[in-house]
Amino acid sequence: ADFNLAAGERLSCTPPTRMMFRALLLGVGMADGLQFGVAPQGQHQTRSGLSIASADFNLAAYMEEKRVYTEAALDASLSSSCTETDLIIESMRYSLMAGGKRVRPMLCFAAAEMFGGSMEVASPTAVGLEMIHTMSLIHDDLPSMDNDDFRRGKPTNHVLYGEDVAILAGDAMLSTAFEYVAKNTKGVPAERVLKVLEIMTECVGPLGLAGGQVLDLKSEGKGFGEVTIDTLQWIHTYKTAALLKAAVASGAVLAGATDAEVEKCIIYAQKIGLAFQVADDILDLTASTEDLGKTAGKDLEADKTTYPKLLGLERSREVAQELVDEAKEALSEFGDRAAPLNGLADYIIQRKN
Repeated sequence: ADFNLAAGERLSCTPPTRMMFRALLLGVGMADGLQFGVAPQGQHQTRSGLSIASADFNLAAYMEEKRVYTEAALDASLSSSCTETDLIIESMRYSLMAGGKRVRPMLCFAAAEMFGGSMEVASPTAVGLEMIHTMSLIHDDLPSMDNDDFRRGKPTNHVLYGEDVAILAGDAMLSTAFEYVAKNTKGVPAERVLKVLEIMTECVGPLGLAGGQVLDLKSEGKGFGEVTIDTLQWIHTYKTAALLKAAVASGAVLAGATDAEVEKCIIYAQKIGLAFQVADDILDLTASTEDLGKTAGKDLEADKTTYPKLLGLERSREVAQELVDEAKEALSEFGDRAAPLNGLADYIIQRKN
């Protein structure tokens, strides 16, 4: 397949049959992993020849610092104020504190710092974004949606607390996210906080997580040709990329970035959001349940339309790298200040879970 996802070209070759796709799955070994052919540590060459050097930037140390900070902030963000709320708060905390990569808070922090902001100012927004993400995971795992009983190496929320409590815990998590940002963001003009809340609410609605999830669910079980690459891109522009876009844009807004600068950040985030989903689709085929921390092979079992299903495994890997290259190009004017965001873009397609 010869397909430029960013350019919006349509798939020009005949896709493999479902039998061929299943054979592809059986023929993929763990050693295949996510090998994207990136440049050596600390340097990356984009398709346009742009060299991004970050020899002094340690991504692993940066991510660990942000992860530890985020875990502490999340832990402090949610507690029960009376015995009547103990159960729902316990359910909310179970999923919120279940671990995870914490990529969305990291993106928010990195964007804020790129424009001179601080973690302290961005922290309430980072917490709110992770609450929204957690809500989406609780609801995604429900029997009426993805029907998964394993997430982050643990039983999913509804398995432990029942569907009724899980649904309500997700609902409460969403409202708590906005409340937490509104009450706890200090040291920035009110109009910036209002803009952040606008960005966050938009990413959940019809042109966000909910709209993308609806189309994703309604695309299950459809044959080749019934779901086009354009439809798949729409699904994940909103189901996956919207929250990453909110994270990067919110961090930039809090730090006082101009509209033009925020737009550059949005382009970056949309690219890495799609790359994130391509990588997820690949991992669902190539990684084990143990490595993923969730049930592997669920997309194939549910007959979901995925990037490997439409493009094949190797072309999907190429597309993921192309999207990351384009994301980095969007931030080229920010020089070394963009090193954390560039590093996170690489991480998104090189991760193992």
